[in-house]
Formats: sequence, C-alpha cells, structure tokens
Amino acid sequence: MTAHPSPGDLLVVDGQASAQFAGDRALTFCVVSVCDQPTYAGWVWLTGYVLDRRGNATAKREIYVQLAGLRPVASPPTPQRLPATRSCASQGAQGDGRAARNRPGLRARADAR
Repeated sequence: MTAHPSPGDLLVVDGQASAQFAGDRALTFCVVSVCDQPTYAGWVWLTGYVLDRRGNATAKREIYVQLAGLRPVASPPTPQRLPATRSCASQGAQGDGRAARNRPGLRARADAR
C-alpha cells in the first residue's frame, strides 16, 4: 500500500511494515487516525486498535510503519456480540410498578382509594 490509509481501514501489520511486527508479533489493525506530521519518506504514524481473531478491539496503539509494507485485511473478522444481560437493579425496580406498590407509605394510600 503506497497511499495513506484512511480511518476505518483494516490492515495487516507484519514484518513488511516494520521489523517490530515480524513473526508472531504481526497484528490486525483498525486505523482511527493518520498523523499528518512529516516523517521519513514512506513512513507514517497510525493510531488505531489492535483486533483479535474475533474482530474485537483489544488495545489502542500508535504505530510507526512503512506504507509499502501495509496490506488490507483479506477477510475482515466479524465482531462477536455479547449476549444481552439484565441490569443489576432488582426486578421490583424494573419499571413494572411493583416497587412503588410495595413501599409501606404508598400501600396505605392505594388501599384508601
């Protein structure tokens, strides 16, 4: 890749982009921003998120890499959605009215009607 990446691009960052990402240190990187400060020719500072195999962001990083060594991800990972969970509030506080009906001061008023 010789053109500057854009925010939202998913890139393979490995030893071709910089020696620090060679071998098992390669990563999938989602670009958030590209620094516009001048650097050495063909190099660029990128800010973004490291993605795991599931497509979930695991760390925010700023990396310095060679443009020529960057490659787009062939098949982007699909982020896994977490199952829906209930809030920590008790059932009586879920807005069904039971909490208000069960308060001692309000019970007497409701019975008076």
